[in-house]
Amino acid sequence: MQIATWNINSLAVRLPQVLAWLAANPVDALALQEIKLADDKFPHDAFELAGYHSVCFGQKTYNGVALITRQPVQDTVRNIAGFEDDQARVISATLPLSGGALRLINGYFVNGQAPGTDKFTYKMRWLTALHGWVREELKVHPRLVLAGDFNIVPEDRDSCDPTGLKGTILHTDEERMHFQNLLALGLNDSFRLFEQPENTFSWWDYRMLAFQKNRGLRIDHILVSDALKGLARACLVDRAPRKSKQPSDHAPVVLTLEMPAS
Repeated sequence: MQIATWNINSLAVRLPQVLAWLAANPVDALALQEIKLADDKFPHDAFELAGYHSVCFGQKTYNGVALITRQPVQDTVRNIAGFEDDQARVISATLPLSGGALRLINGYFVNGQAPGTDKFTYKMRWLTALHGWVREELKVHPRLVLAGDFNIVPEDRDSCDPTGLKGTILHTDEERMHFQNLLALGLNDSFRLFEQPENTFSWWDYRMLAFQKNRGLRIDHILVSDALKGLARACLVDRAPRKSKQPSDHAPVVLTLEMPAS
């Protein structure tokens, strides 16, 4: 099976691109971030016509996440349990598979703006709450995937300019520590389970010909639990949608798992 994550940066603008990508890449589950739609505006019918089910947690103009899946999901939860938040950033659900259920958490992580700001403080609180909640989720769901736009560059090799951007937002030691703390729970960066080309990124600024010059960051991730690590067969960044007219500034990341039949 295949699971993908993609910050679409407005589903209202890019629904045709998502549907075209799904037609060409019929993944089993697609985690979308920054849909920027209220729930009552979500295009469930369009995904149903494409052969998919959908659940969403939307917010007008900002944020918003959704899960697009081949099979109906169960036990959908919105946001981080026990953490009061008026921003629509997390949706999780269970995929009932023949070989055993898989828990999929889709997150649009806080950007944080800049170290020392109130938004950075919120990011630290949010990441701490996420860590505690995912720890508890793993106890109940050992087969777990945490996917999304993490807004964290895990290592220097994930940045086009690790020296010039050192200590800036997405590159701080504090953010990287939180990423490592998630891995310490028993999660694995699926992209790094495989040999990858150097300078592989998932986000490029719209300005200064950043995509054409490949001046990007790898901030979109799919983490898999230890129970799934051995089933991972590939993980890649699909740069093709970034070449589209009026693209998202992010590209999809696609994970392939070889799931047991029973």
